[in-house]
Amino acid sequence: MGYRAAAGYGQEEKKIMISAPHTYADWAKVLDTFKSRSNDQEVLAAMKNGTLEWQSGVAERFSKRLIDSVNYRMNNASDKFQKDLSRANGSEGVIVQALLTLRKEMAFLAQAIDLPVLPDGERRHYLQLVLDQADLMQKSLEDSAKKDRSGKMSSIVRNHKVNSF
Repeated sequence: MGYRAAAGYGQEEKKIMISAPHTYADWAKVLDTFKSRSNDQEVLAAMKNGTLEWQSGVAERFSKRLIDSVNYRMNNASDKFQKDLSRANGSEGVIVQALLTLRKEMAFLAQAIDLPVLPDGERRHYLQLVLDQADLMQKSLEDSAKKDRSGKMSSIVRNHKVNSF
């Protein structure tokens, strides 16, 4: 996989361009970068433009690595949300921001797993797994918010759904 610096005006302006992956080795590097959350938009563009010869062995390894990477990020997003929520001390603005950050990550993960390189059946199935997880997160948040007698938390969770993307 080729990483190359784009021409910029200064050292700070250099941007890493990520080439579209075409072999399993290329995909492994891109998915490692994806998993590390670095350069998300470049990684997503490379993933959307990538190809792979869909053959036994490679297909299974690729699918496992893709799903593992998405699950890793989903778990990190959930953990970050829990930390943000625990630090909110009831601040509506902080809670809303935490919900919006979680929604943004789930939307990104839905885009990242909806790849043209995947056969249609797998593509729909993997995307549905991410959408189902977002729905489960939303349901869990709504159930937890019912414990707040003031109704404030329920209102916040309903008005800033993590599965609305």
